[in-house]
Amino acid sequence: MAILFAAGSSVSADELSFQEDVRPILSNHCFACHGPDETNNAAGFRLDVEGEADLDEVLVRIETDDPDMIMPPEEMHKPLKPEQVAVLKQWIEAGAPYEKHWAFVTPASPEFPDSLHENWERPIDRFVRSKMESKGLSPRPRADRRTLIRRVALDLTGLPPTTDEINAFLNDTSETAYEDLVDRMMAKPAYGEHMARYWLDLVRFADTNGMHHDHYREMTPYRDWVIRSFNKNLPFDQFIVDQIAGDLHEDPSIDQLIASGFNRLHLIIDRGTALPEESFVKNVVDRVSAVGTAFMGLTLQCAVCHDHKYDPISQKDFYSLYAFFNNFDGAPETGGRRGTDFRRGLQAPYIEFPNEEQAAELERLDAELARLQSEVNELKQPSPKAPESTQAESTKAEATDASAQESESEKTLANEPTLTEEERKQRLQQAQNQIAKLTKQRDSIVVNVPATLVMRERSDIRPAHILIRGAYDAPGEPVTRATPSFLPPMPNAEEGQKDRMDLARWMVDPSNPLTSRVAVNRFWQQLFGVGLVKTSEDFGAQGQTPSHPELLDHLAIQFMQSGWDVKELMRSMVLSQTYQQTSVAPQEAYAADPGNRWLARGSRYRLDAEVIRDQVLSVCGQLNPTMFGKSVKPPQPEGLWKIVAMPTSYPNSYVADTGDKAYRRSVYTFWKRGLPPPQMTIFDAPNRDSCIARRERTNTPLQALMLMNEPQFFSAATVLANDMLEEDRFAGETDAEAARLIAAFEHITSRPPSESTFESLQHALTAFQKHFQSKPGEAAALIKRCNDPAVQSITDSAEQQRLAAWTMVVHSILNLDCVRTRE
Repeated sequence: MAILFAAGSSVSADELSFQEDVRPILSNHCFACHGPDETNNAAGFRLDVEGEADLDEVLVRIETDDPDMIMPPEEMHKPLKPEQVAVLKQWIEAGAPYEKHWAFVTPASPEFPDSLHENWERPIDRFVRSKMESKGLSPRPRADRRTLIRRVALDLTGLPPTTDEINAFLNDTSETAYEDLVDRMMAKPAYGEHMARYWLDLVRFADTNGMHHDHYREMTPYRDWVIRSFNKNLPFDQFIVDQIAGDLHEDPSIDQLIASGFNRLHLIIDRGTALPEESFVKNVVDRVSAVGTAFMGLTLQCAVCHDHKYDPISQKDFYSLYAFFNNFDGAPETGGRRGTDFRRGLQAPYIEFPNEEQAAELERLDAELARLQSEVNELKQPSPKAPESTQAESTKAEATDASAQESESEKTLANEPTLTEEERKQRLQQAQNQIAKLTKQRDSIVVNVPATLVMRERSDIRPAHILIRGAYDAPGEPVTRATPSFLPPMPNAEEGQKDRMDLARWMVDPSNPLTSRVAVNRFWQQLFGVGLVKTSEDFGAQGQTPSHPELLDHLAIQFMQSGWDVKELMRSMVLSQTYQQTSVAPQEAYAADPGNRWLARGSRYRLDAEVIRDQVLSVCGQLNPTMFGKSVKPPQPEGLWKIVAMPTSYPNSYVADTGDKAYRRSVYTFWKRGLPPPQMTIFDAPNRDSCIARRERTNTPLQALMLMNEPQFFSAATVLANDMLEEDRFAGETDAEAARLIAAFEHITSRPPSESTFESLQHALTAFQKHFQSKPGEAAALIKRCNDPAVQSITDSAEQQRLAAWTMVVHSILNLDCVRTRE
């Protein structure tokens, strides 16, 4: 064992860290049976608590070869590696010192490493350089300007830089050229759209309810609010508070009410599919789980049925949070499948935003309908000459809620000569017909009035209980509203009944160890591809420890001290030398740190689905910059929704938008949970049934096939090729075709082609030209696939052949690895 220990352990006695070396082993191999879940502790002891276990016996059990004695038991299929046994032995022999889990300790300002390197003096760079050198690594040089502008543009706006922007940056010789570039990118409206995309994943924003019929749901004003919030740099603590409890402000603004819709983004099942009580519990559990993932970075949902297996989250902790969210004043299921609310994707409570014209017309119609209703009420009153028995029956059958005040119509009827029964019936029918007509007019206006679901509290507080094994119909011990017991308490926790506003303010209190850490880690993840904590969805024991814990704490504290200034945080990251390094590195550097956890080179990774699509439309001049509003449906293969939609689903068929709507940014794409946009899911976009803090990145043949065959992308390539052929600036060139090839490549990739690449492009163009000259029918068919009017107007065969050849070249450039990769 001594030989094994010496060979297997790579951690010296002085370097052994409970957080980084010991806890991950205990959590992954031991806590399932000897962890926080006190109702399921094998042998009656816990290994997550100091002093409970006989560590000598633990040492015997992990070192033995006896299958009846060894721990973890063989049936768990989680055997310890020799180096892990060595670490645990070293820890036990050192006295088995425990530490509270790092994420549950309020961050403290760390000591800055010495600044020993020129240009690496920013706080971020000092922490990164210190860690990097401790691992025996050295940084890579600064990336060239073309790489930097493309990187910054894609990271901050989700769109590539234009040729004019590239040239302006290349020609800017001032010392602040890069800083100015960053500021220009963050000032663009596209910045908010791009930032919102990550948040919409995190809060599972979608345009349908999910589950069963997956009916339409209207929440797009919430998406617009998120975009506006990032663009105007709303302080992130306010961003959080308004979402958790915007409706509970003393006098909530429209924006704050819209933000409270965060609590309505959960899945909703149809009426009649499950018992309402069960649906209610599912909805509240979903709300609590979303808060845990989005703001706390914890898997709270693991404590629904029992105490958490790995983190100190008890069932009581979960249902104490549950109590904050179970007082919703609304139905737990969708309404009936008729009426304007259903067609609009609304379920009370909701708010509406009619424009001036809509508001005026609705006011006019409401007044006219009220007048007609009063007339109907009067006409339904029995005739004075009617027999007493008829009068009594009529009064009983036709009782109404008419206003006590006499209306104009009542005055008119009172002053008129007594109507005969036939005249009264005729007038009644006319009034009812007019009501039906005006109601139809009103409905046609209402269905186009923007609206969104919001949160609202009941006046009477609904009691909450621990649900035994999570069953909706098995209430156990009553619980009161409270925050998890293992975290710092809510200020003034003992003073009266707390509500969601108290919870929201506790969430952003400086003493809370999670919220700011979780937030800055995700913003880091957006820029570097991986968070300082790789498991950005889980800061608990099963999550990974931070690669740079002191840097994480520094960023979290600075973020709070800045007033939760998101733009300042993003700016500090992209201005760091760490961010500006080239991703080009020797093979041994990649071998030494495959995941780039020590940040000794620039990050390189495949772009997300939305960025890939938006980039194609942008460089081809087709991207529609219109912001906000209802979701749009770009073209997709026919019949896909038939796989998941029921005959009574609303909507049950996909009708693609045409015209400019089809070319809007991907953040505005209609998101059906049952079958999200295939162009997105092929590139690992989630279905948004649950909160997603980080997307997986895969590399599959299907992705290549989609990029090569997607009709919208192919059409865009034809449009760009045609624009290149029609541009006047190439007319005076000695070799216009060569100039066009260079311009096309630079326009798409942000850099001119190398000599070898240029030769390949020339060979490809020549080959495509020969092909289409020999097969003019194929050229005509290719041109016909493009729906751009300018392209459709080309009927000359020779011009079609030329355009087809250029389309294939442009399309080939769009499919290059450097185009879909962030470098």
